[in-house]
Amino acid sequence: MIRHTRTVLAIVVTFIVLSIAPALRAEQQKSLITTISTEQLIDMLAAAEPKPLVIDARTPGEFEEVHIKDAINISEEMMKKDPSLLPADHTCKLVFYCNGVKCGKSKKVAKLAIERGYDNVYVYAEGMPVWEEKGMPIYAGAGYEKKVETSKLKPLELKSIIDTKPGSFTIVDVRDQSEFLAGHIPGAINIPAAVFASGSGVLDKEKRIVVYCNSGGRSYNAYRKLQKLAYPNISQVIFADWEAAGLPVEK
Repeated sequence: MIRHTRTVLAIVVTFIVLSIAPALRAEQQKSLITTISTEQLIDMLAAAEPKPLVIDARTPGEFEEVHIKDAINISEEMMKKDPSLLPADHTCKLVFYCNGVKCGKSKKVAKLAIERGYDNVYVYAEGMPVWEEKGMPIYAGAGYEKKVETSKLKPLELKSIIDTKPGSFTIVDVRDQSEFLAGHIPGAINIPAAVFASGSGVLDKEKRIVVYCNSGGRSYNAYRKLQKLAYPNISQVIFADWEAAGLPVEK
C-alpha cells in the first residue's frame, strides 16, 4: 500500500513538473531579455566598441521599405531556417526591434537567440515607429514615401457611429494639446502628431481608430503609422469639415 502511494505521488509530482516546465522556461527567457528605450539604444550605438548588432525582426518586405541604419534583417522564419545568421560569438550584444510596443516579432526572435545560447540580448520595444518619429538615422527604400489612400469618414458618418455604436471606436485628435483644449470632437483623446508613435500604445486594435486634425496632413501621418503598426480598422476625419457641418465641439 505504501509503495503504491509513493508511486502515485511520484507520478503526480512528475506530471506537475512537466506541466509547469514550459512556463518556467518562458519566465527564464523573459528575465534574460533587457528592454531598452530609444535613448538607451542611441547611447549604445554612440559608445566605444564593442557596438551592438541591431537586428530588425520584421519581414524582409518591411525591412526593405525602411529600417534603422546599419541594422540587419533576421525574421522569426529566417532564424528558424538558418540560426547561423547570428554571430558566432555568443557573448556579443544583440538588439532586436520591430514595429513598436504592440509588435511581438522582436521578442520572439530574441527568445530564439536565447535558446541558442546568446546571453547579451536586448529588445528595443519602441521600435521603428518611434525611432523614425525622433528623426534618428534610417535607411529608406524606394517605396518608402509611397502615398497611401486613407479611409475617410464624412462628419455625419462619424456622428452616426458615435450615436449608434458606442464603445466600438476611439477618436484620436492628433493636433497639439493647445488646439485640442480649444475645441475637439466630443469623446476624443489627444495624442499629438509629434509623439504619436510612442503614444499610440494605448489604442486598442480591436476597435476602430478614427484620427483627425484640422486639414488632414497630421492625421494622414498618424494613419500611416497605424497601418505600419498593423491596426486593422482605421479611418480619417477632417476637423474643419466637422465644424463646418455644425456638429458639437467639446472644450
